[in-house]
Amino acid sequence: MISKNVKAIVESPSNGVIRKMFEEGAILKQKYGADKVYDFSIGNPDLDPPQKVVDAVKKVAADTTHLRHGYMPNAGYPETREAMAKKTSIEQGVSVDGSCVVMEVGAGGALNVVMKTVLNPGEEIVIPCPYFAEYNNYVHNHQGVVAAVPTTENFGLDVDAIKNALNEKTAAVLINSPNNPTGRIYTDKEVSSLCKMLNEFGEKTGRYPYLICDEPYRAITYDGKKVASVFDKYDYAVVVTSFAKNLSLPGERIGYVCINPSCPEKNDFMAAAIFCTRVLGFVNCPAFFQKVLTESWDAECDFSTYEKRCKEICDVMDYAGLKYVKPEGAFYLWVKCPDSWNDDDMAFTQHLKKYNILCAPGSGFAGKGWFRIAYCSSESSIINSKEAFKKAVEEK
Repeated sequence: MISKNVKAIVESPSNGVIRKMFEEGAILKQKYGADKVYDFSIGNPDLDPPQKVVDAVKKVAADTTHLRHGYMPNAGYPETREAMAKKTSIEQGVSVDGSCVVMEVGAGGALNVVMKTVLNPGEEIVIPCPYFAEYNNYVHNHQGVVAAVPTTENFGLDVDAIKNALNEKTAAVLINSPNNPTGRIYTDKEVSSLCKMLNEFGEKTGRYPYLICDEPYRAITYDGKKVASVFDKYDYAVVVTSFAKNLSLPGERIGYVCINPSCPEKNDFMAAAIFCTRVLGFVNCPAFFQKVLTESWDAECDFSTYEKRCKEICDVMDYAGLKYVKPEGAFYLWVKCPDSWNDDDMAFTQHLKKYNILCAPGSGFAGKGWFRIAYCSSESSIINSKEAFKKAVEEK
């Protein structure tokens, strides 16, 4: 007999809905032709990796040194950890070294490692809504509880709501900027206010919740906007990220965890994170792409294509008469269901499938009444979906 808990999750209507849509899209494309299916279900980057990454792949593949593919330290190759520390130093504006980094199996693996590291059974992770669908499962994997809190009307951080959710069981606050699914970038003022509040809570209670910053979209921003630093604002900050989106390497499953070097618990955190990486079954991050990233983590990338598609998909929504949140980064559009559907996003996204449109329902992101469009798809698919969206909104 399988686990009752897992069985209940697997049979839940919202479980894996994005992947299910993605798989259904492949079937529909075979039936109707790829040009007649508008698949906006999954955030699968369609830009090719930069040439510097391709060159590094060739270089690493040509290395036939003895034991080249052998075991390494669980935390990763020292030179790779130092490279990630250099990257984080630039982003955070503080000096970070490799002792603060653990290489991980993508951001998903990294988040699971952090959850196992900081959670005791029954403790809580505070998360602003809406949020990435798998956060619930990652927290539950380690016997934690999600404490979902609202955001502001424009999906910014509601620091008062987060403050009201904090209690003696709060292990961490998790934020994602640019946000999946809204594309919202939390401002430096918002993040500073959050960090100030967390410091005050820690001073008052003696327990400083970790601030986990999930940042796989950090580099993909529009109109010159930047993602706020946290290491200069809060000692108990942890950055979790991957190279799936910025270098278009989602299938390679490579990322890392970096703890603030100023964290009073740094040594304990690192020892625990390395242990958790090992015992969760990851053992270590894939060796080949650690070597590749050591050579190419700073490859120059052109995200103007995403910005162009953002404008195009917004034009489609305007034509269809749908309301949405204008993205500031990432490659997702957060769209309100038509009023006539009474916030039933599950039903509306099923309705869209009749017009060969595949989108993810907002309920999977703790955002009932909305749906997500992943516009990291071809421009022709975006432009050609115009009439289909219009008909879907007009017909019920």
